[in-house]
Amino acid sequence: MSSVSAAAAPQPGKSDGHAVPPWLLTLFPFLRWWRRVDRDTLKVDFLAGLTGAVVVLPQGVAFATIAGMPPEYGLYAGIVPAIVAALWGSSWHLVSGPTTAASIVVYSGLSVMAEPGSVDYVRLALTLTLMVGVLELAMGLARLGSLVNFISHSVVVGFTAGAAFLIAANQFKNFFGIEIPAGCTFTRCSGPCC
Repeated sequence: MSSVSAAAAPQPGKSDGHAVPPWLLTLFPFLRWWRRVDRDTLKVDFLAGLTGAVVVLPQGVAFATIAGMPPEYGLYAGIVPAIVAALWGSSWHLVSGPTTAASIVVYSGLSVMAEPGSVDYVRLALTLTLMVGVLELAMGLARLGSLVNFISHSVVVGFTAGAAFLIAANQFKNFFGIEIPAGCTFTRCSGPCC
């Protein structure tokens, strides 16, 4: 490649003669692609967002209910991560939002400390969310995402099977129509608990 063609090649962060500082591109990666948005891409992105919303928003409400939260928190959990992932995420083909496993972990961890749906429960859940978010942000800034490659397949299968078991155990009261007081575990249902 000649020096003339190398000099004429577009530089990252430069467009129309305006240079964007590299530190700004690091903090706001969407500045790399926002100028490529036009009427055609906006139309396609709108359809993709609408399709994603049709799937994610009802799931978010259901996952909030599974987590013991009021349903409106499922809407927040479906909308905010999608916006953050669109602007700061590394994948253009990703649906972001709550998951069944995360909802079950929140419910099983917090339901023994407070009544699901209560003000104290919501406060605990939001505190837990903030703590996890800070940890994820710190790990992302430290570029520790590659650690996921060291989690074996059997651990992922075990986690998924455990989440399925927790879902089934938590739905016994609804399926069989029996009353199980809050705070009772699947294995301990005797004495003052039941």
